Amino acid sequence: MPSCPTVKIGVLCSRVRVEEKMLFAALRERGVDYDRVDPRRLAFQLGGAGLEKYDAVLVRCLSHSRAYYLTRWLEGLGVPTVSPHRTVATCGDKLLTSAALQEAGLPIPRTAVAFTSEAALEVIERMGYPVVLKPLFGSWGRLLARVNDRDAAEAILEHKTTLGGYIHSVFYIQEYVDKPGRDIRALVVGDEVVYAIYRRSAHWITNTARGGEPLPCPLTPEVVALSLAAAEAVGGGIVAVDLLETVDGRLLVNEVNHTPEFHGAMQATDADIAGKMVDYVLEVGQTFQSAT
Repeated sequence: MPSCPTVKIGVLCSRVRVEEKMLFAALRERGVDYDRVDPRRLAFQLGGAGLEKYDAVLVRCLSHSRAYYLTRWLEGLGVPTVSPHRTVATCGDKLLTSAALQEAGLPIPRTAVAFTSEAALEVIERMGYPVVLKPLFGSWGRLLARVNDRDAAEAILEHKTTLGGYIHSVFYIQEYVDKPGRDIRALVVGDEVVYAIYRRSAHWITNTARGGEPLPCPLTPEVVALSLAAAEAVGGGIVAVDLLETVDGRLLVNEVNHTPEFHGAMQATDADIAGKMVDYVLEVGQTFQSAT
């Protein structure tokens, strides 16, 4: 456990959840000088001074827009963030995430994008039912729809078109992967996979936020390699990687989350999650400090 009394850390968060309480406790245990910074109270001027007193900033914003713009601002000031702006920008958009994973040569579900309901229906028919329609932005399994036939596709596409707005204007379509009642979530911190868990559910959406049961998952070489490669593809830092198991035993990278929750995982792993995350942030801060 490193002791870094000279490193100054900022923690960006509006709500202090279980995870943030544990992160603050880990910072105190290590004798770190840190501040909680509430983004709701921040305002910044382009080119103006800001949070330069910090050697690193841990980003725990619930709001993607806040994380997106604040990491870009801090990047301009030369302040390192965990995770960096590239990771936040990529992971906050499911299409950009899928594109980064595909370009890195990683196995992902078949994915297509359309900009009108007519084009979306054509893609769905070619891909074959069932498919999954997802919003480009969002977490916790919200606004996902499994589309089992043409009638359902027409109805959902009509609803999205009628609702309108930016979130419904792009149709992000994936093949439905018939996973074995579970998926795998792995936490990557820097160049280490800290844990992997199964998320088991009778429902096809297995997020723990939607009632999925966390269970221990072995850190097999394939899980570790895919998780590390996925984290690198989106920009690195601290990310959660979601993997899907296919009926023929392959693993697919489904999504990557840049501000992972982990209180549910604590039921299925003995890993010191908060401690690992804080130690990595301290390493980033030390590297920055020694370079300036």
